[in-house]
Amino acid sequence: MTIAGIVLTRDRLMGIGQAITMPLFFASNALYPVAIMPAWLQAVSRANPLSYQVDALRGLLLGTPSHLLLDHGALPAAAVAGIVAASALPGRLAR
Repeated sequence: MTIAGIVLTRDRLMGIGQAITMPLFFASNALYPVAIMPAWLQAVSRANPLSYQVDALRGLLLGTPSHLLLDHGALPAAAVAGIVAASALPGRLAR
């Protein structure tokens, strides 16, 4: 939503969205366990909301050990942060 308020065309939005989504996907625990990642990538993974989503889905669907309370706390916090960022943007664009 924040990016959609900045760019003027749908093509740019899709390109920028992919440029953001792919690094987040690779920096999450969707492909590799966090324990085998380098230390700097583990820090990025801890700040990545997708890691919490993948952890929660694995715990709920596969029954693997997960941290559901942490996951269910981090995901709404990331959503609220995104909503706050997106809602602050229209006022800045109108100036």
